[in-house]
Amino acid sequence: MKKVLFSLFIAIAIAIPASAASYKATNRVSTVGQTLLTKNGIPATNVKFAVVSGAVDNSNYSTNKVVNVSTNELAYAGNDNEVAAVVANELGHIIAGHASRGKVVSLLQAATDTNISTNETATTLATSYASLQKEKEADVIAVNLMSNAGYNPLAIIVVLTKQTSTYWEAIQGKPANAERAMNVYDYTAYAYPAKLKAGYSCNEYKNFLTYANTVLTTRKENKKLAAKSAKEVKKYRKSSVNQIAKFKTRGGMSGWDAAYGLLNGSN
Repeated sequence: MKKVLFSLFIAIAIAIPASAASYKATNRVSTVGQTLLTKNGIPATNVKFAVVSGAVDNSNYSTNKVVNVSTNELAYAGNDNEVAAVVANELGHIIAGHASRGKVVSLLQAATDTNISTNETATTLATSYASLQKEKEADVIAVNLMSNAGYNPLAIIVVLTKQTSTYWEAIQGKPANAERAMNVYDYTAYAYPAKLKAGYSCNEYKNFLTYANTVLTTRKENKKLAAKSAKEVKKYRKSSVNQIAKFKTRGGMSGWDAAYGLLNGSN
């Protein structure tokens, strides 16, 4: 009996893929990152990928060519598609020039001695909204980068919905990062329908589809919502493709990077 049980244990151990137990997202960042760059024709010479703890700061990418990726986000990545989702989001922020945009605004405010808002509540709400818009913009760029590099962009939805829901998302029965995830779904459906049709095999994506279907049903019943969504994805398509193209022609620099360099006297 003991021999039978031992043989069964060995058979099960052999049957379990080694990658399932030993996959380390942090070890795949550089390889996946380089693939995202080269497959999209983005200058990759001297570009390095660094794994850091906590929040990331990629505001100096145009000069140091380092893409920082947080262990906080990588904790939700269980395969190369999901690592690509995390890395591509950071590249999306870099390509859109989000950090440099903030530095340009700060320089202009300092030069004119002005403040955008003196109302703390209004400033907080505006900052929160702006942050969400930046994430959505970066997500859309990430969908393009991943699709062109052969990764499954739906992994972005998986990484987002694996995270912890906010209080308001929870009481409304929404998945974590519901708005961003739905935006990725809509954009993928518009720009890469074959990728959407192929789907993504995991429980997180299956659960998200339950939520997505309720949103799609609501849109069918509300033509204004449907029209608004259609208009947004078309806008995202045009702007994201344009941003990537200009980033490549500038040799790995966004328009905001160039503007900051001029204003700061570094060029």
